[in-house]
Amino acid sequence: MSKQDTHFFDVFSLVIGLLVVVAVILFALARSIAGATQGQEIYTEPDYLTSLEQRLQPFTREAVAGQNNAALAIVETNPAAGAGSALPIPTNGMQAFQQVCSACHGQGIAGAPKAGDAAAWAPRIAEGKATLYQHALNGLQADGKVMPAKGGRPDIPDAVIRQAVDYMVGLVKH
Repeated sequence: MSKQDTHFFDVFSLVIGLLVVVAVILFALARSIAGATQGQEIYTEPDYLTSLEQRLQPFTREAVAGQNNAALAIVETNPAAGAGSALPIPTNGMQAFQQVCSACHGQGIAGAPKAGDAAAWAPRIAEGKATLYQHALNGLQADGKVMPAKGGRPDIPDAVIRQAVDYMVGLVKH
């Protein structure tokens, strides 16, 4: 090997070594800057903190007979903020059908008879309105059919649920 080849390998090795050192220094600098800035922004972001608090809430709360269960009372923390966010409560049967019942009765989901399908509704109507009202108000789980009480909206008054049943029965008779 000639002196020039040796000199080339020495210089080349030195350059590669310096580039590796510079790369390691840049990597360490980038990690340190990212650790000092990104972590703080994420953990102080209000949406992140809110979602974290919601995920840490217990799944259920139980009332125990004979004990003080005042801690289980539902407290509205900010009534002004929640005013526009809640689902509107239907005031008549047609609104209840459109907002709630049509989710299942529009497509026939979970064994629900489709609105307006006379063949599917005939055996149910034959059982009488009292039975239809009971299933709508209290729910039904039988023979692969699942009807949640009040269509899953317990905030709807019973009278409006009865009107919604009457509305759906009326769709069959027209």
